[in-house]
Amino acid sequence: MLREPLRPPAVKKLILKIISEGIVTYSQPHAEEQMRKRRISTVDCINILRGGAVKEGEYENGSWRYQVVTPKMCVVIRFESETILEVVTAWRVK
Repeated sequence: MLREPLRPPAVKKLILKIISEGIVTYSQPHAEEQMRKRRISTVDCINILRGGAVKEGEYENGSWRYQVVTPKMCVVIRFESETILEVVTAWRVK
């Protein structure tokens, strides 16, 4: 059982573990529609999750959300478990 909120270094560590050993899902229809509209691919999202900086978590809609940012894009995720993360939305930084 995850004890959230997690600190950014713990979020980053868990993201990297899930990318290599777990499951990454995309919220439907929200994330998929926003990504399509903003021309952000699932490969972009994984690259941002790998290389981006994690911000402090925010509690929203019943779960902790974490922004992972690069100079060009932002991906918001939430953890479903210690082995599954969900991309909630993504956007390009202006």
